[in-house]
Amino acid sequence: MVAVPHNVFIVSDATGETAEKTVRAALLQFQLPMVQLRLYSRVREPDEIRAIVERAREQSALVVYTMANADNRELLRHLSEDKGLESVDLVGALLAKLSGFLGAQPTGVPGAQHAVTEEYYRRIEAVEFTVKNDDGREPRNLPKADLVLVGVSRTSKTPLSTFLAQKGLKVANVPLVLGIQPPPELFQMDQHRVFGLTIQLDALVQIRQARLKHLGMPADTSYGLRDHVREELAFAHEVFRGHPEWPIVDVTNKAIEETAADILRIKKDRDRARLAAEIS
Repeated sequence: MVAVPHNVFIVSDATGETAEKTVRAALLQFQLPMVQLRLYSRVREPDEIRAIVERAREQSALVVYTMANADNRELLRHLSEDKGLESVDLVGALLAKLSGFLGAQPTGVPGAQHAVTEEYYRRIEAVEFTVKNDDGREPRNLPKADLVLVGVSRTSKTPLSTFLAQKGLKVANVPLVLGIQPPPELFQMDQHRVFGLTIQLDALVQIRQARLKHLGMPADTSYGLRDHVREELAFAHEVFRGHPEWPIVDVTNKAIEETAADILRIKKDRDRARLAAEIS
């Protein structure tokens, strides 16, 4: 006998992320693998609500909703009752209680905690760019980057790039591999946007040995051997010396936040100096 899935519709006039997480957390208490969730986000028009409720009726779905707009919340509740559907209002009762407790009325603005601003979109764009241009992928995009991080493996290029991207900077990173020249696009862009990352030999050997152990690989793999690591670092510094415009940042025993602060400080000083030069 084929199991019939239980359908749960999650309806929100914002992103619906919180509602979805809440439902998924609750479902962990039930051993029912055939539960299908369907998220409807940014639902703000009455016609959209009617269409979703009709679809829920066809699938005998439970409707879970979070609607900041009181009129839309009431419409969804009324339509669900009219169609004989079970529904759960995740936010209405809480808003009512808070309103009474605080002696104030809610604004009714959908997604107020996720206000969409130019800054928000800039950060999203920066993160997307950074993910696509991680670890030397798409070198043609290097000139579009606000920052490019260059260094050997395990110098925190990826986590640093991600951290800086969350601040709205488009960051690419390029690995330095022993004996292989970096892509030519790296040298064709504004060299003042390139930062070299380095690390002390002992610290890098320790990090790589730990990485090999985590991956279940032999400890004598060249990737973690001291002599090989020393050669990689020497190669990296040879590249760095050929490009004195690149600031060199030592990441040894530093938290990502600390290294990022160093990079941002250098970038700010450079931007200020360049602006002053342009004005003069």
